[in-house]
Amino acid sequence: MKLVIAAVTSSLIAGSAYAGGYAAPTVEPSPEPVTVTPIVNDPSDWTGFYAGLQYGQGNAEFNNGLGESDTDAYGVFGGYNYDLGNWVVGGELDYNKIDADDLDDKGDLVRLRARAGYDLGKFMPYVTLGAAHLSQDIAGGDISETDVTYGIGAEYKVTERFTVGAEYTKQDFGDVADVNGLDLDTDMVQMRAAFRF
Repeated sequence: MKLVIAAVTSSLIAGSAYAGGYAAPTVEPSPEPVTVTPIVNDPSDWTGFYAGLQYGQGNAEFNNGLGESDTDAYGVFGGYNYDLGNWVVGGELDYNKIDADDLDDKGDLVRLRARAGYDLGKFMPYVTLGAAHLSQDIAGGDISETDVTYGIGAEYKVTERFTVGAEYTKQDFGDVADVNGLDLDTDMVQMRAAFRF
């Protein structure tokens, strides 16, 4: 009987040794916590009516060497934008009072323009193209001319209802003051503030 117990014990010990013996359990380190940041789309939408005030300065120059003049331009504007996703299209009508340094009388500049911009959330750069009508009293005749206007600008939403921006435009008037070949080129840089409805 002692022989059987000894044989069983020795076979168990030999089996444990053959199996590789005892190995202490290992503890895997816990993984680093994963932080999930939700992607929030900017809900900004440029669609709607707007109106505002603008002020700036510019330059008016005749092409035949009659001279040039610095100008102040201030006025009102209103329009409508339609947001297509990445692109914003719209139209605008504005009125400016033009005060030239060398002229006693102030002129009137009315423009009707199309606009196309790129929606960057709260910021929108744009280009503009349309028609401008200038009425101005000058020595030797009056100017009453309609021609092309074009420019670039940008708007920034301070809030969803209030925007500020800047715009550079050119107006090229041909055959002014009923004189063939007398052209008047003007440009303006204006600061703008608008309320959106």
